[in-house]
Amino acid sequence: MGTESNAEYGADQIQILEGLEAVRKRPGMYIGSTSSRGLHHLVYEIVDNAVDEALAGYCDTIQVTINKDNSVTVIDNGRGIPVGINHKAGIPAVEVVFTILHAGGKFGGGGYKVSGGLHGVGASVVNALSTHLEVTIYHEGKIYRQRYERGKVVYKLKVIGECDLKKTGTTVTFLPDSEIFEETVFDFNVLKQRLREMAFLTKNIKIVLRDDRPEEPIEKTFHYEGGIKEFVTYLNKGKTPLYPDIIYCEGMKDNIYVEVAMQHNDGYTEGSYSFVNNITTPEGGTHLTGFKNALTKTFNSYARLNKLIKDTETLSGDDIREGLTVIVSIKIEDPQFEGQTKQKLGNSEARGAVDNIVSEQLMIYLEQHPQVAKMILEKSIMAQRAREAARKARDLTRRKSALEGMSLPGKLADCSDKDPKNCEIYIVEGDSAGGSAKTARSRATQAILPLRGKILNVEKARLDRIYANAEIKAMITAFGTGIHEDFDISKLRYDKIIIMTDADVDGAHISTLLLTFLYRFMPDLIKEGHVYLAQPPLYKLEKNKKVWYAYSDEQLAAILGEVGRDQNNKIQRYKGLGEMDAEQLWETTMDPEKRVLRRVVMDNENSSELDVTFTTLMGDQVEPRREFIEENAQFVKNLDI
Repeated sequence: MGTESNAEYGADQIQILEGLEAVRKRPGMYIGSTSSRGLHHLVYEIVDNAVDEALAGYCDTIQVTINKDNSVTVIDNGRGIPVGINHKAGIPAVEVVFTILHAGGKFGGGGYKVSGGLHGVGASVVNALSTHLEVTIYHEGKIYRQRYERGKVVYKLKVIGECDLKKTGTTVTFLPDSEIFEETVFDFNVLKQRLREMAFLTKNIKIVLRDDRPEEPIEKTFHYEGGIKEFVTYLNKGKTPLYPDIIYCEGMKDNIYVEVAMQHNDGYTEGSYSFVNNITTPEGGTHLTGFKNALTKTFNSYARLNKLIKDTETLSGDDIREGLTVIVSIKIEDPQFEGQTKQKLGNSEARGAVDNIVSEQLMIYLEQHPQVAKMILEKSIMAQRAREAARKARDLTRRKSALEGMSLPGKLADCSDKDPKNCEIYIVEGDSAGGSAKTARSRATQAILPLRGKILNVEKARLDRIYANAEIKAMITAFGTGIHEDFDISKLRYDKIIIMTDADVDGAHISTLLLTFLYRFMPDLIKEGHVYLAQPPLYKLEKNKKVWYAYSDEQLAAILGEVGRDQNNKIQRYKGLGEMDAEQLWETTMDPEKRVLRRVVMDNENSSELDVTFTTLMGDQVEPRREFIEENAQFVKNLDI
């Protein structure tokens, strides 16, 4: 199978991409994508270099500024990139760093003991993908500068002035290339989240983020003397801690520096975040496995010794980790990551190092704090009972074949096409909207599942209550994947899961409850792009028997600008889906040719921040929720209060 081609294919057709041309030709290989995510990755690469200086003990302040022209300047007070000639390359070391791939002080040459920038492509990749990049170095009383454009040297490294002998450091300014990136506008909030995380992970470093684009510049400073202990406090701010302490373990083993901070709260979801040399490892790895082993082993051992459980009983790791927030951060000289994306640690020695340090120090802590140990174990025993009840309930919700007699939920109007790739399911609030949707839909490919009112807030419920909830049970059965540890995406019955609610406060709340459930129990549905929000129109405009629909105030204004504003205009503001008849609902919200869908996306790199957002919005604490609403009210549009 193939297509014919008359093009010649010989030795000369094999391309050799020299220098940084390869990066410009295939940027996704080096920074993941050319979308907003890849754009922000450029900043992290330069900041990572400054953080490496901090980890080595030479830098304590990093300033990141988004300039008015959307270029970014990163200033650190480290030693400054070396300016001497690199004899192997015959050019100054700084030029090697910015123009040659896989060059840097991170490959066993004694430059850095530990380093986040594993592949040594950071600075040169940023240079290759920038319209221009300028580096200024303060070193031994002199100020050096070099400029590049799209990776090419504009002028040789030169001395442009003198400075105090004590002043050292590096300043890098770069402007991302609009020929490469689909999006070239930096998002202050995205940078804020990542830089805050970096500051938590590097005790005592100060990171200042400034945005000079608004009329009133915005500035945030991140400086945490408590390091990851303060990180746990931050992650738990919307929750009620079970005990006041942050349990902290720290030590060196086999040349690996291990830091672990943890605290239980009265909630039911576990939040485990792991890092290697300050790089987040969303898929965990050997360091996280070592921690989990140590935790399970130590608590069971303590519980048996103190007769809190029988000698024959064993608490599972899941039971002990219910409501636990933990940061596992290690510094290792030669990290081996699985995959180019650096999302999972593979070093076997990391497992033993974390297990050893946590087992030893956690047992000492529990013996010294018997009240805390008792609280955690009581919660774990309750979790164990709930898990057993949930197992029984779960067995009933597992979707069995027709022979086993388990049918789909009665209120589901399923589609006739059995190929999941062609099918989609609308989750609709209320019977009236459900009725309109059932009439409007394309029966071959669109299924409708109406929900009665608001589903259970899973942020405040244990597994047994979740499995017993009729609305959640209906969704689990309809999707076919199972949830939690039973989840299997290959059994998904619909390619698109579309949440369709009213465009008002209640509708927004129902959407958030549904997203909370999917995020906590079926996150892969979101990660793999199966979850969408329908966008029903806000307005219907009728004039001279013609009809227009507007999905925002701006769109309505644009339509009125075209058709004119006069007394013949009949404008209807839709308060809910139930106000539309089936034909209107199809035309505006369900017709694949005309509808507007918003895909729900999830960024692995900011999973800790996502957890904080869900907990803040859906947890018990009122104050953090009020602060969140006040901080984000400016971004909300078209919400009826």
